[in-house]
Amino acid sequence: MENLIPMLINLVSGAVGGNVVGKLVKNLNMGTLWNSIAGIVGGGLGGQVMGMLGMGGGGSMDLMGIIQTVASGGVGGGILMAIVGIIKKMMK
Repeated sequence: MENLIPMLINLVSGAVGGNVVGKLVKNLNMGTLWNSIAGIVGGGLGGQVMGMLGMGGGGSMDLMGIIQTVASGGVGGGILMAIVGIIKKMMK
């Protein structure tokens, strides 16, 4: 249960990160639904990777831990959404 809240924060911030990148980089935008899905997956992966590197908040719920969790999820979501957008664009 203690890891559930940081994971949910990673997933939500990943969805937000995916949609932010989609809005900023119009040619990679896949629409809100697909930006969100790629962002959610990327947020989960980004949170796990950053957690293994000791930079993802470590599940602590103090202010710094929450900020690190949001950042790792958002960045992971944005990166994966951009990668998927690039692949999709290359396939056209």
